[in-house]
Amino acid sequence: MKWIKLLANLGYGSRRQVTALFDEERVTDAAGEPLPPEARVDYACVRIDGEPLDPPPGTVILLNKPVGYTCSTKDPGRIVYDLLPSRFRVRDPLMSPIGRLDRDTSGLLLFTDDGQFLHRVISPKAKVTKVYEVVLAQDLRGDEAATFAGGELMLDSETTPLLPVPMTVLGPRQARLTLMEGRYHQVRRMFAAVGNHVEQLARLSIGGLTLGDLPAGEWRVLGDADRAAIFQPPAA
Repeated sequence: MKWIKLLANLGYGSRRQVTALFDEERVTDAAGEPLPPEARVDYACVRIDGEPLDPPPGTVILLNKPVGYTCSTKDPGRIVYDLLPSRFRVRDPLMSPIGRLDRDTSGLLLFTDDGQFLHRVISPKAKVTKVYEVVLAQDLRGDEAATFAGGELMLDSETTPLLPVPMTVLGPRQARLTLMEGRYHQVRRMFAAVGNHVEQLARLSIGGLTLGDLPAGEWRVLGDADRAAIFQPPAA
């Protein structure tokens, strides 16, 4: 394994800076023994300044995004990368969001530096569902579920109707929707099309993957079972 190139790509510094880490014996094994750049050792056994390495290339992480953070690397306000280790925004390839949530939307947001996995999730062929919960400014009229499920709703400035969207009413101003596609600000525009306004919006799940008990603003690495759950139907 070419450790200098790998650690540089993970954001630990330029290749010259990473070389200096080895020269200063700051790269060690789990027992604290200094490692040479050409060491043959498992990724999980490497430490920098005594700390385990960041998640390896090909990682997928789940973030419980709070309201008020933008899915951007350069927005002047708060960004989702503020909630992740600082090196994540300088990895090569970048640890990128899989799809996006706007600044005023909270909930489940995935990141990966695996381009093939990213495209697999967002591909229409995968038919990955996304479940959202909304709180509305006005009471539901009662015909919204039929309108959304009809497959004929046309959003402003678009030329093709939306795919059917199942909706469950949770209260006079609260509902849950299951989307098969991800058009720009789709849920907000759907309710605007029927004369209502979304005041709160949260994504609860992607496929069969949910946030579980992950607190807002926290993240975790997905294991194989979690990744597989993305391509499964949401729980009933």
